Amino acid sequence: MLFNIFINDVDNGTECTLSKFTDDTKLGGVADTPYGCAAVQSDLNRLENWAERRLMQLNKILHLGEE
Repeated sequence: MLFNIFINDVDNGTECTLSKFTDDTKLGGVADTPYGCAAVQSDLNRLENWAERRLMQLNKILHLGEE
């Protein structure tokens, strides 16, 4: 319960899709236009800043293509 409270605001202000499950958070978006690329990058930066403020580390993995 405490962990859920701790990460509750991780998706505030994101434009892309953010999936949260236990210790797995996934950010997904379509980067086929300049606007889409900027939105994904902005959300990645926001997520990284969020983690740094909470003294957390993120493992970054990039998946290209369709799910």
